[in-house]
Amino acid sequence: MVSKQTKIVNATGLHARPASVFVTEAKKYESTVTIKDVDKGSAPVNAKSIMMILAAGMGSGTTVEIACDGSDEQTALDALIALVDSGFGE
Repeated sequence: MVSKQTKIVNATGLHARPASVFVTEAKKYESTVTIKDVDKGSAPVNAKSIMMILAAGMGSGTTVEIACDGSDEQTALDALIALVDSGFGE
């Protein structure tokens, strides 16, 4: 298992369109992928479920931890961290 923390930098946070983009990317990998709100200390949620991500309410400036576990875990983690760091192209 690998994990890394990053900060959500886009203005709208992880809602609607950015959440959809994130879930689409996460689903490309065989690994189990979770994301958690480090600031709130909440439990990790399934990053392949848009409903779970939207329910978590991670806004702009939130520190999140993405964790991946499986055969392509490092590739998945690198791609998802890069996506969040890019601000989802916004």
